[in-house]
Amino acid sequence: MKEILKVKDLCFDYSDTSVLRDVNFTVNKGDFLGIIGSNGAGKSTLMKLILGLLPLERGSIELFGTDIKTGIDHAKIGYVPQRAASFNAAFPATVEEVVTANLYSRRHLMRPFRAADKKRAREVIEQVGMGGSENRLIGRLSGGQQQRVFIARALVSAPELILMDEPTVGIDAQSVCEINELIKKLNNDGLTIIMTNHDTPALVEAASRLLIFCSHGNGELVNRNELTLEQINQLYAGKRGHHHA
Repeated sequence: MKEILKVKDLCFDYSDTSVLRDVNFTVNKGDFLGIIGSNGAGKSTLMKLILGLLPLERGSIELFGTDIKTGIDHAKIGYVPQRAASFNAAFPATVEEVVTANLYSRRHLMRPFRAADKKRAREVIEQVGMGGSENRLIGRLSGGQQQRVFIARALVSAPELILMDEPTVGIDAQSVCEINELIKKLNNDGLTIIMTNHDTPALVEAASRLLIFCSHGNGELVNRNELTLEQINQLYAGKRGHHHA
């Protein structure tokens, strides 16, 4: 099975606060890894380290067989941040413009988009259930619709891996269910996903593997189909997945 991501002996501190300690796990092609932990447990920090947004100080991270210290092929990675951090709602951009903008990394900034680029953008807009909204302003969409657009933006470059940092925060319950179903379908279609989510039961139900951050800070990696009833009850009760630095 093709190895997409390998994290070995990863540690990270903010000032004098230990966040991650000796984290070890791998992600293979087609996996859906759910990362569980309370606020401050290191979930977003881990995502940022994988993306190269934070300096890697101790341990190693390999993406697609290459140490990220030698460079990251961002075209192979999609990223969906929390909606509140995704954009300025007042920015006068259309859905198609937001999605297509993620193709700039593959071409010169001043070079106009080709018909094939726009065709690809419209394909992923349709894929996330937003077909027909290409010319609507992003700021006039509902929270759930906006997040679908951000998922389309992450998909437009046809990534091999997509990272999602609490993608259903701040949207209505109906949209949460629909987006969770969309994410599961993307995984069932072969996309490798790493995702954090404040909704623990939904993530446990969707993910094939779970990385659970507890008090020791190094993460407990388990396969979903091997979870015991005691572990499930502890997760849902908030007794697992909490980290106190």
